Amino acid sequence: MKIGYLLVLAAACIIFESCGSSRNAAAPRKVKDSEIKSRVVIKKKTPATTINTKGIAAEEVVVFAESLQGVPYKYGSTDIKKGFDCSGFITYVFTHYGISVPRISSDFTNAGVEIPIKDCKRGDIILFTGSDPNSGVVSHMGIITRNSGGKINFIHSASGGGKGVMISGMSDYFVSRFVKVNRIFSIFE
Repeated sequence: MKIGYLLVLAAACIIFESCGSSRNAAAPRKVKDSEIKSRVVIKKKTPATTINTKGIAAEEVVVFAESLQGVPYKYGSTDIKKGFDCSGFITYVFTHYGISVPRISSDFTNAGVEIPIKDCKRGDIILFTGSDPNSGVVSHMGIITRNSGGKINFIHSASGGGKGVMISGMSDYFVSRFVKVNRIFSIFE
């Protein structure tokens, strides 16, 4: 009985922590998105990962990702018919082009090359903690769709009310959970 209860409790914790990203508090900030600094201390050791983007242009990948807006949220899924969680969405998008990527968000912690948020561009990967900014573990991610005049947007699959694939801005909720931006596409692609 106790083991069953503990398994249910552990599963619930995982579900609530992963891809917990549906909130979009609209409170105004005094800094531009491009001036945001991460306050997250990474606590999980993750090896560096190189992703072979096979010469596919970042723009092509982002346009495809944007075409998936409205696909519902489904925890643990990479199936477009069922919906996606955040890393399932990323996996689906890159697999469409034959690009192999890690399946879970935390494995993207050291994928590619970290770049300052002010230098992000379409196709870069943006990483966040789960709903607890103090967790020190990447649990949510998206793809940068815009960096214009200091305003940054990204596409991701968000939980909460089954929102699914959508484009969001850097609300205070995301700012508090921001970890970093990684570039996986070569500047020559």
